Amino acid sequence: MGLSKTIWTNPTEYLRNQQPENPVLFFAPQAVQATARRFVQGFPGLVTYAVKSNPSEEVVENLIAAGVKGFDCASPFEIDLIRRLDPDAAIHYHNPVRSRAEIAFAIDRNVTSWSVDSRSELAKLIELVPAKGCEISVRFKLPVEGAAYNFGAKFGATAEVAAELLKIVADAGFVPSITFHPGTQCTDPEAWASYIREAAVIARSAGVKIARLNVGGGFPNNRVDGESVDLHAIFETIDRVTAESFGANRPALVCDPGRGLCGDAFAVAARVKSVRDDQHVFLNDGIYGSMFEFSQIGIINRIEVMDQNGHRRMGEVQGRVVFGPTCDSVDRLPGEVPLASDVQEGDFIVFQGMGAYSTVTNSRFNGFGELGLVTVLGLTL
Repeated sequence: MGLSKTIWTNPTEYLRNQQPENPVLFFAPQAVQATARRFVQGFPGLVTYAVKSNPSEEVVENLIAAGVKGFDCASPFEIDLIRRLDPDAAIHYHNPVRSRAEIAFAIDRNVTSWSVDSRSELAKLIELVPAKGCEISVRFKLPVEGAAYNFGAKFGATAEVAAELLKIVADAGFVPSITFHPGTQCTDPEAWASYIREAAVIARSAGVKIARLNVGGGFPNNRVDGESVDLHAIFETIDRVTAESFGANRPALVCDPGRGLCGDAFAVAARVKSVRDDQHVFLNDGIYGSMFEFSQIGIINRIEVMDQNGHRRMGEVQGRVVFGPTCDSVDRLPGEVPLASDVQEGDFIVFQGMGAYSTVTNSRFNGFGELGLVTVLGLTL
């Protein structure tokens, strides 16, 4: 998948002229830069990008151009990517479980910010990482609602263990901080508020003044037609509750959005391979392609059906069973997808808000998965 050199006006122009047989991912650099500026100017602290959501070089370069100065990395690959594109960037290695080889790799590349959520992994960091000037953020979890799904099943210490770990971090000479993740596609500001209040309790229980509070990712992108994301309300809540909860010991704030930064800068166009007996719709993209995440957090309903000439299908919207191209029966979009009733073979279905967890989860199962990448000035059809 390589970025096209031609810049098209919008997806409609490209689809009408090129008639692609493989799915296409449309990228609007102006959109990702505009969103990045909203974060940099509105969030009351340091904004870092969660590289895992979309590690495309063009995304990272546009974020840098918009003023993003930090990156949340989860692997040696991501660390190398950022060091190559922005050698002076702040890198937070916040995958809380790492091999000794991965730790050595990060040390060699001047990574000085780490996270941890267990005694065994903290002992490993204390053994291998020089303490001077290095930050270790203790990650904790809460049973908080408001997200499409939370990450507590895999990562995060309980509040009691977090307090214990935080004290060990401080006693070992590291810069003590706290981090959490409210869960992906989180739309409720109160989820952050609950976590921030508990972080203050953990710090007091440990008797530690923390340097920074990383409020994680989870910032949503626009997945529902007719609804907009109120970032200002989330930023205001984070700022206010931090001040209320920590008082004179208020830490510096950090966030690490992924989908919140890149999600709305991309759209995917899939082609209709067949409308089987005027019922089931088969696409050239699906769960094994750029739509893997649909099975995890639900389908995006910002969808348009276009004929081969770039005209919108205007039939009444009705739910359809939609399958991807592979021979696996699980390659089906969840539920029934709202499509124009006059959808036909050869049409294009354009899904907006597809910048996160699309390219990175795309597989080549059954030989499908070839995904074009096209630059456009804007994503409006």
